[in-house]
Amino acid sequence: MGSLRRSLISLHRTLKSTASISPAETHLRGVISFSRPQFGYGLVQRSYSTNNGSNLDIDLSTQESKRRLFNRLIYRSKQRGFLELDLVLGKWVEEHIHSMDEQGIKSLVDVLDLENPDLWKWLIGQEQPPEALQTNPVFTAVRNKITNNLNSYAAPETRATPDQPWVRGWDDIKKSQGGPITGNQ
Repeated sequence: MGSLRRSLISLHRTLKSTASISPAETHLRGVISFSRPQFGYGLVQRSYSTNNGSNLDIDLSTQESKRRLFNRLIYRSKQRGFLELDLVLGKWVEEHIHSMDEQGIKSLVDVLDLENPDLWKWLIGQEQPPEALQTNPVFTAVRNKITNNLNSYAAPETRATPDQPWVRGWDDIKKSQGGPITGNQ
């Protein structure tokens, strides 16, 4: 109960201190950020972006800014938390990012902003991607690479049918003739 009280007091102080926003700071109205209270108990940090696109600044003017941007994008493509995408997208970005211009980098950022499950289904052809994504040059290049690899190294019967969910797995034996009907029989 004491930690809840301390958290509420800290929240009240934070809201009280950020209640007056000057006209110059109106672009920050969507951002809510609570700092760690003095007692050592933290609150959830949450932020909202006021623009629809990514807030990544694309600055290719100096070698240092270019290096930082490339490293950030390579990290984002390799550390997505979805192993298949980490491997495929990370390797592709690492091979191609140094030859991209500003428009290509914007296209890459658009792809990196997509959700993992949807992006994976669209890349492997399990679902049709949205029209806007089909015109993205980075998406089409990665999708072509994946399609070529699948055609070269995987038999068609091991893949999901287009526009159908992947249903093969641990219970395939149940569906075969003479196999068990239910449970671990």
